[in-house]
Amino acid sequence: MSEKIEDIRLVPAPIELEYSEAATKPEEFEREYHRLSESDDDPIGQWLKLAKARGETSETDTVLLNLIVELHRKVDKLEALLKNEKPKRVVLTHKAHIDSIGYEHFKIKTPNFKEGTLYYGRIAMPVHPKRDVAVYFKALSSQIAKIEKMHERDIKEWNSYVAARERVLIREMKEKRR
Repeated sequence: MSEKIEDIRLVPAPIELEYSEAATKPEEFEREYHRLSESDDDPIGQWLKLAKARGETSETDTVLLNLIVELHRKVDKLEALLKNEKPKRVVLTHKAHIDSIGYEHFKIKTPNFKEGTLYYGRIAMPVHPKRDVAVYFKALSSQIAKIEKMHERDIKEWNSYVAARERVLIREMKEKRR
């Protein structure tokens, strides 16, 4: 069963995207895809994950712990900035503004995709904590893409963001009716 573009439900969401055709550097893209799944090369995130697995955080206030971890990440970013260090990312050839999103799809503002082409990209998720999400997607048209591959944690975050954008849209529609 092929998807009909007119049946795809999207909600407005301003997000930044960098991407390249997946066939241009498949090994590099796959390596970065897996590296970005490891909490963005985040040692404090890895430590926290291990501590939770060992049960060492069971008597800790999770909100406070997450805030402290996020502060640690910010200090790490400041340190990297002072040392003029940049995250090691594969160079991607295109940049685009995502105009609207759905649970499995998104639409870019300016037509630039080649229909049927598989792309690798990084989406700058506008949630806390801000980070890049690695994604493989296939162009259904020059503007609309279907997400083909994304890490489990990122799918949950993406779906939560889509739901939040839907709630905002519903609230705006209710306000207009008043």
